[in-house]
Amino acid sequence: MDGVLFDSMPGHAYAWAKVMTAYGLPMCEADAFENEGRTGIGTISIFTQRYWGRDATEEEARELYARKTVVFNDYMASHGGEAPKMPGAEDVLNKVRACGLKRVLVTGSAQQSLLTRLEKHYPGHFTPELMVTGDDVRYGKPNPEPYLMALQKAGITADEAMVVENAPLGIRAAVAAGIRTIAVNTGPLDKQLLMNEGASYLFPSMQALADGWEQLVKDC
Repeated sequence: MDGVLFDSMPGHAYAWAKVMTAYGLPMCEADAFENEGRTGIGTISIFTQRYWGRDATEEEARELYARKTVVFNDYMASHGGEAPKMPGAEDVLNKVRACGLKRVLVTGSAQQSLLTRLEKHYPGHFTPELMVTGDDVRYGKPNPEPYLMALQKAGITADEAMVVENAPLGIRAAVAAGIRTIAVNTGPLDKQLLMNEGASYLFPSMQALADGWEQLVKDC
């Protein structure tokens, strides 16, 4: 979702870096992009293990994530209210739907406003039964569990699916699930980081993917 459907990662990166550093867990915005795709608790535990030598307790994780959500919402309020749609994302979804393919959302987010946001900006493209969120999984990306669950919900096998991902950990998860993966480099990371995780295709933006969709389908 973030970084593919919505241009929201700058806000998330700012919020993560600000809150984690304030709690004695030094984190820069680039770290947030590299860890994109993890569940909130997974991201927090990476840094508590690094700096505190242990996992965060459930209470600590809940407090940190709640604070991060507040800072993110404040950031968005000062930048127009909410993250804009990613340019080209709706074109991609329309072309996917025109091919008769199911759309399954796989996200590390567990925010309750998720479905409302999606229906507002991408009406008719996603349904609750074809959605995997941070609340649904035990491990989350880069573990393949979220994408294996997505295959199960869609009633298909890995060789019948394609994944669109913008984050290294998400690509690693999809590849581990055995799914052909399309990388879109919508953030500041070096494109080689995405290819090193095993992506089959690389596009510089969602609009580039939309423009190249017909050729991609032929190649597949």
